[in-house]
Amino acid sequence: MTTHEDTRDATTRAGHRSSAPPTPLVSGRRAWGLTSLLVLLTVINWGDKAVLGIIAQPLAKELGMTASQIGLVGSLFFLTFTIGGFFSGAIARVTTLRWALAVLVLLWSAAMLPTVITASFAVLVASRMLLGLAEGPSGPLSHTAAFSWHPPAKRGLPGALLAGSASLAKIAVAPALAVVTVTWGWRAALVCMAVLGVLWCLVWFPSWSVGPYIRSGKEFSMAGAADGADAPAVPWIRIFRTRTFISAMMLVMSIYALVAIVLTWLPSYFEVGLGYSRLQAGSMFAFPSIAGLILMLLLSSSGDRLTSRGATSRVIRIIVPSIGVLISGVILVLLPSVSTPALAVAIVSIGYGFLASGYPLVIASISEICPPRQTAGTLGVFMAMMGIGGLIGPYVTGRIVDTADSPAVGYATAFQVFGVVAVVFALGTLIFANPERDKEIIRKALGRNG
Repeated sequence: MTTHEDTRDATTRAGHRSSAPPTPLVSGRRAWGLTSLLVLLTVINWGDKAVLGIIAQPLAKELGMTASQIGLVGSLFFLTFTIGGFFSGAIARVTTLRWALAVLVLLWSAAMLPTVITASFAVLVASRMLLGLAEGPSGPLSHTAAFSWHPPAKRGLPGALLAGSASLAKIAVAPALAVVTVTWGWRAALVCMAVLGVLWCLVWFPSWSVGPYIRSGKEFSMAGAADGADAPAVPWIRIFRTRTFISAMMLVMSIYALVAIVLTWLPSYFEVGLGYSRLQAGSMFAFPSIAGLILMLLLSSSGDRLTSRGATSRVIRIIVPSIGVLISGVILVLLPSVSTPALAVAIVSIGYGFLASGYPLVIASISEICPPRQTAGTLGVFMAMMGIGGLIGPYVTGRIVDTADSPAVGYATAFQVFGVVAVVFALGTLIFANPERDKEIIRKALGRNG
């Protein structure tokens, strides 16, 4: 189903299309207003992910779950999250971003409720897997929607805001959920997240329109209908086999493994491993995210300015984030040798900050190498593969904790192991990734297809 506003916006864009790169008249207020709405969406998205970490201990106590079982629940979420990500391109082709995101968010809200009604391990697994399946396509579609309002050279900051939503969720939403959990129980935390999703849809549906810089799927087809034109595309395999795509994908898989560990296990590490209270652990969930958000916004906004002034995408979007991951990995390797709780919290916070800060820059580099109409599909595959890190991280961490001498040693060892993996893949990205080179390869292929 397509609304009048979708058709009007697409037709307007078609009328402005020419052989030269377009210079659309875009309202900065509208562009950033809609970007902010998408940021709020991803805050809710990451709140849905983080809620398991917040309620893990009281939930495990009620259901009698081991650390391995909690980790399994976290990993199964990322299994269906990975599968769902592959459908983002197909969803973008058959419906509009307005409808796609609204339906997905309503599914998130629905997925929160079965465990509230009937609490059991099987129901918990099923509801988290449904949540993962519905959340999988949302990341690529949200980035596509936001990037439609920003030209390629200016996508670092909106990408950082979307990626920073994970930090915003842990800074603002996670402590609130901790208070709700301690005061009213873990079920109330799930209900709160369900309500937030419904409220977002009520604002989103009448507000959204697609921007002029990316036309994909349904909106693209409508835009091309006015003049019979169609945008060129290349075989997907040409994009997926570029060294930038492959090495960057491996890097974000390692990043996402650590992000998933933080989401699933950090409050438990602070509570059970380091001895903080449940409310303190939930509130301290924000510390790594504050560090990550500050570094992320600084790097991404500076990167956009430097790109506009002629700095290469390889320097800004590959070398800078890869060095950040190297720093993070080295810091996390030191964690098992630390016995002071406050110092352990500082190491995790700083390490996570450097790790997460470069994520939006890498995403922007992938959006740069592909043709505009293939942005949603490319990001969908990229972010789905990224989810494999989330599939591995939580369960492996649970196994390490169950077999360690103490929870503190187990959690620290898990951070160390995945820190080493991140270092290896960061070195690979430094060696192999080059967006300018691979963009030219795709451009030549595009010319042959055209």
